[in-house]
Amino acid sequence: MRVVVTGATGNVGSALLRLLGEEPEVEEIVGFARRVPDVELPKVRWVAGDVLDHDLVELFRGAAAVIHLAWLIQPAHDREQVRRVNVDGSARVFDAVGEARVPTLIHASSLGAYGPGPSDDEERRVDETWPTTGIPTSYYSVDKVAAEELLYAFEEQHSAVRIVRLRPGLIFQRSAAQEIRRYFLGPFWPSPLVRPGRMPIAPVPQGLRFQVVHTDDIAEAYRLVLVHPNARGAYNVAADPPITPSRLREVLGGIPVPVPRGLLRAGAALSWRGRLQPAAPGWVDMGYESPLMDTSRIRDLGWTPKHSGPETLFELLAGLRDRSGGATPPLRADAGGPLRTGEIRSRVGGRLN
Repeated sequence: MRVVVTGATGNVGSALLRLLGEEPEVEEIVGFARRVPDVELPKVRWVAGDVLDHDLVELFRGAAAVIHLAWLIQPAHDREQVRRVNVDGSARVFDAVGEARVPTLIHASSLGAYGPGPSDDEERRVDETWPTTGIPTSYYSVDKVAAEELLYAFEEQHSAVRIVRLRPGLIFQRSAAQEIRRYFLGPFWPSPLVRPGRMPIAPVPQGLRFQVVHTDDIAEAYRLVLVHPNARGAYNVAADPPITPSRLREVLGGIPVPVPRGLLRAGAALSWRGRLQPAAPGWVDMGYESPLMDTSRIRDLGWTPKHSGPETLFELLAGLRDRSGGATPPLRADAGGPLRTGEIRSRVGGRLN
């Protein structure tokens, strides 16, 4: 089969292309991205372009599947641009799938599409039927909801297309550490002070619990839903156990310092407005209000993560300390410019390129 992957050079796309290159059922992979890397991978043909203006119908024609990963997190201060790519760009992808008569569409949704978790039981896990109403103060969540609504409308008009949505938790790997730092922590983040397991003081947000998944494990989930012809609908994807304050203390080490939610959000809001860090305060709201997910459905397809939640978080923190990066443009350790000057020139949270 021929598979087209949009957003093929990012955190998930780079891992997925490597994995699909080993999949016997896949004969050709088209890696579509705004900036293509100088990297050769088995079965991969790179195509440069943007989901907003590229001839996607021609790109998708003859493909057995399209895996839509393209998504913007930054520039968070340019809300119009982010929504154009995330929502309007996704609409163009879906329409092109229909016009090109692609039989399978796999969409990268997110935990962020879900509305607030159960208020009666903080430990309750929700399945894929939980309402996808989002967290309204998070632009990321709002866009994920909008993309899912477009996909539901597309599904009603194209019943012959097999449609799959993956809804993962936070996705981490060591080689994505610098990309994640640019998106969420910014150029002033003191990497040498990050010492997982050995930090003298461990700031621990009170009441926060969230789920993560290793990039290699989410790539395997995409591979599974691609090759399983009966896989349809939504699938939650996350590793166990969830990250809770006690587990976060274990990962960080050191003396725990409780941080109330209100203080964390206020600090995030002030530093974001002051262009000291790039993550809008809605990320704090999403972290606290999103539910814990039941992952039984993806496990029924044979998915078993190789990395636990705490192991995945530890790996990310180690990568932040070592300034680890990858080979593709978004993952490169120097993507923020020499001494992170490109990030500073963008006024922190602006678009680099």
